[in-house]
Amino acid sequence: MSPHPLKAVTLTHVRYQKGDQLGHFLAWVSLVPVFISLGGFISHFIFRRELQGMFFAIGLLISQFINEIIKKSFQQARPETCALLEVCDSHGWPSSHSQYMFFFAVYFTLLTYRKLGLICRNQLWVVLLLVWPMAVLTLYSRVYLGYHTVAQVFAGATLGAVLGGGWFWIVNNVLKGLFPVIEESAFGRFFYVKDTSHIPNVLKFEYENARAARKHVSYKRAD
Repeated sequence: MSPHPLKAVTLTHVRYQKGDQLGHFLAWVSLVPVFISLGGFISHFIFRRELQGMFFAIGLLISQFINEIIKKSFQQARPETCALLEVCDSHGWPSSHSQYMFFFAVYFTLLTYRKLGLICRNQLWVVLLLVWPMAVLTLYSRVYLGYHTVAQVFAGATLGAVLGGGWFWIVNNVLKGLFPVIEESAFGRFFYVKDTSHIPNVLKFEYENARAARKHVSYKRAD
């Protein structure tokens, strides 16, 4: 038996009251940042290799790193329910889940509005009906389940929104000039990294080029 107390990784350690259907639902909502990170960005790198998506993910990592620094600096306790949830050994201000989701929502909205991703401006309804409601539900879930106070989730949301907007500006006004350099680098060539943010409609572009490629023998697979 180890003499040192055990500590849980709280990222996926979500509890709810037995029999509480709303709590059960919100517990899954609370895991959305995990699904986005593991499913969304990893899948994006495997299948898309887009520099916009990569820098989006880097921004989220930087945001979470800043969150940890702030938490350790201020060391604000979680609400009293932390004892039941067994998370009193971690700090609550600002909420990392709220910060993550609002960074994601702001950055994704700006990507869509500026036509820099697969979703175009005329498809903003995807953002309004899916991304933002999920971000707000994540805030609510953290309070409802007892992991944070209202002040802690609003602090996280505010910081996430500011960092999301700021990082978007940095990427697309400062770092974007480096995209061609990254594309032509050894890393870019080896991993087929690309930037399609200059193409107005990426889906249409890829669709038309995929159809056109059928007519060229050099593009056909050798089965």
